[in-house]
Amino acid sequence: MIEAETLESIATQLMTGTSVSVGGISTPVRRTSRQHLNTATFSVEGHEYEAIEQNPEKPSRWGQLARSGRQVVQFKDAERNKFVAVVVDGEVTFYGASKKRAVKAPSRIQSVWNQVRSANAAVAMQPKPL
Repeated sequence: MIEAETLESIATQLMTGTSVSVGGISTPVRRTSRQHLNTATFSVEGHEYEAIEQNPEKPSRWGQLARSGRQVVQFKDAERNKFVAVVVDGEVTFYGASKKRAVKAPSRIQSVWNQVRSANAAVAMQPKPL
């Protein structure tokens, strides 16, 4: 899975620059033919993704945010042709039942939660007595 920090960086580069650099590889920012929206294709760990500026004319909540002046970038898994995340003004939200979460700066609660999950996984891996 692609990291939230990577998505945030790509969204900023897409909206402000002429190229997107990921892992030292630079790809140009292009414009779509009809709506003239910014778009870029890039790879992370051998997996191809596409970053697409949100169309402000769409009636969705993301379109409404774009119309109101917010920076909205959608991310699509190019191989599966499915949207995997959206970045709104630097806040990343992953799509999907198990991955639907907003990612900001890691909080103390999140770090404690991660420790609990790690401890539970370690206990589950221990052999059970006979």
